[in-house]
Amino acid sequence: MTARILISGCLMGHSVRYDGGSKPLVHPAIERWRQEGRLVAICPEVSAGMPVPRPPAEIEEARTGAEVLKGKARVLEKTGGDVTGAFRRAAENALALALETNCSFALLIDGSPSCGSGFIYDGTFSGERVRGEGVTAALLRRNGIEIYSDGEIDMLAKRLGEA
Repeated sequence: MTARILISGCLMGHSVRYDGGSKPLVHPAIERWRQEGRLVAICPEVSAGMPVPRPPAEIEEARTGAEVLKGKARVLEKTGGDVTGAFRRAAENALALALETNCSFALLIDGSPSCGSGFIYDGTFSGERVRGEGVTAALLRRNGIEIYSDGEIDMLAKRLGEA
């Protein structure tokens, strides 16, 4: 059976980011996987009913998605709103879709408080990056799904025996 890959909707060119934009990932593997029907796109935040555009959000105090899942950190909007519940639902939706569609891998946009897997922002809205992962990435990883950031697409292709 061919491995299926959960992918951040913004990487597929969908205008779902907090600012209403997208971050299309242009790579030969993306086009090949799309043609093979292996990609399953989701924007976790949109799946949880969050609007586009929406205020930027970060995990408070340079904490991680794993800490959000444990109830030890919150996801806050720049405007001060607490969107922790929405981000938890977003992660649960992404996990449910990954399991339902037999995704063993996820290719997620780095930096996002949902999808970040190598880095996220420090919660001060200053642009400072910290090592860590977002809420969705943490939940997927906890459930055995291999996570790759958009900058690691070649590693994923190699892992799938395609390099």
